[in-house]
Amino acid sequence: MYSYDKVLTFVREEDVKFIRLVFFDAFGVQKNISIMSEELERAFRDGISFDASAIEGFGDEVKSDLFLHPDPETLAILPWRPSNGRVARMYCDIRYPDGRFFEKDSRFILKNAVRAAKERDICVDFGPEMEFYLFKTDENGEPTKEPFDRAGYMDIAPEDRGENVRREICFTLIDMGIRPEASHHEEGPGQNEIDFHYSDALTAADNTSTFKWVVKTAAMGNGLYADFSPKPVGGHAGSGMHINMSVDSRSLDDTDYTERFMGGIMAHICEMTLFLNPVPQSYERLGEKKAPGYVTWSYENRSQLIRIPAVKSGHRRIELRSADPMANPYLAFALLIYAGLDGIDKNMTVPKPLNINLYKAGSDVTKNLVCLPKNIEAAYEAAAKSEFIRAIVPESYMCSYKR
Repeated sequence: MYSYDKVLTFVREEDVKFIRLVFFDAFGVQKNISIMSEELERAFRDGISFDASAIEGFGDEVKSDLFLHPDPETLAILPWRPSNGRVARMYCDIRYPDGRFFEKDSRFILKNAVRAAKERDICVDFGPEMEFYLFKTDENGEPTKEPFDRAGYMDIAPEDRGENVRREICFTLIDMGIRPEASHHEEGPGQNEIDFHYSDALTAADNTSTFKWVVKTAAMGNGLYADFSPKPVGGHAGSGMHINMSVDSRSLDDTDYTERFMGGIMAHICEMTLFLNPVPQSYERLGEKKAPGYVTWSYENRSQLIRIPAVKSGHRRIELRSADPMANPYLAFALLIYAGLDGIDKNMTVPKPLNINLYKAGSDVTKNLVCLPKNIEAAYEAAAKSEFIRAIVPESYMCSYKR
């Protein structure tokens, strides 16, 4: 863990000349301002100002001055930048001029969710699994829709042409303090997946954001384009962000809250879908090729919204399979925590597991099931009507998500 003093010492001793101060808009799109290393002490003390009115979901021009305060624990060197005059990155808290935290910062929203869980002696860890496509670029470096290869699920080279790119990504992640667990070719042509280690909610969201940046940078360095959209190639598998969660009680009785937590997620999933699947293309993915379309769960069953994977050791975990990589991870994880806590507080139950393949099920089965929203308009309507969402998501975010 870095403290303010340790960061200042590291910057001096390691020839760091530029500091990227990073934050995120309502959609989780990364923004940053680069300061010279000599300005870092001022950034820690006073913050660095920026125009919030230019950031999606942050509000209008009235009182638009906000300040970025770097979080020293998120310090990382960008390995792809020059070794002379190195470049570091830190994620930031956003504050008003009077020092109050900015309530529309999704990183702050997630911190509040983690705090709410801690007040109940509950810890929720996250392990996202991110899928993405690699596409070739044209002579001008612009992305095409031609996949980098035509390999299939877990194929190897020479059919899998992405293995060296994944290798580079994994080493870069390690250099930045993120621990990859596994990587492989996915089902779609040019589609890849890299999984990284479980961590607390805030670290997992930070790692997810770093991961997308690293993947895009590595792809560009190899003359490719990394696409995280949910359905980039029609007729082939879409890209998901499968969110694994483990729920641990820190109380003396060591209660297993998994099913009640899952019950809360299932109760609120339709209201949350807008933020887990935030673009129109998201709804082309849902309901086919291992992406769920109904509010159901089961053990080890990849046709369900939630599955409980088989484990040989350790705690049970749940895997939410509907979310896609376009979601803002800070907002998504916060909503899932709050939904799960609501399930715990209200002692919610889950229906019986549905142990069938829903992709092959007939209407006699599916007619009685609750469907996820079919399009972004329906998802917005469900969110707009929800008291649960209104209590968590800023109104300015709702305006941004209304398309």
